[in-house]
Amino acid sequence: QVQLVESGGGLVQAGGSLRLSCAASGRTFSSYPMGWFRQAPGKERDFVATISRSGGSTYYADSVKGRFTISRDNAKSTVYLQMNSLKPEDTAVYYCAAKTVGLKSRSSDEYDYWGRGTQVTVSS
Repeated sequence: QVQLVESGGGLVQAGGSLRLSCAASGRTFSSYPMGWFRQAPGKERDFVATISRSGGSTYYADSVKGRFTISRDNAKSTVYLQMNSLKPEDTAVYYCAAKTVGLKSRSSDEYDYWGRGTQVTVSS
């Protein structure tokens, strides 16, 4: 079992920054590709970013490319999402997820463990 706990969400003005963290339980964190997803009210859960086990490979949704950065610290069992130049359309609940089999992926169906999410609200 893997437990994931997100933190760092909040209210920020457009153009501002936030850094989300996702702390994982267990001793096998470094064996899991990790991902960030988000869900706005009334919409489906969307892919944001994913990172390989080592952190050496990342992939982003076009909507956040150049503004968001995913990273991980395997010694701390934590994955991060640095969000810069935030826009009102980034408003959503942000979830981190762990994938126990295979490589990093943008498909939410391939992730096995999910956190409860953290709310990010960007005001205009």
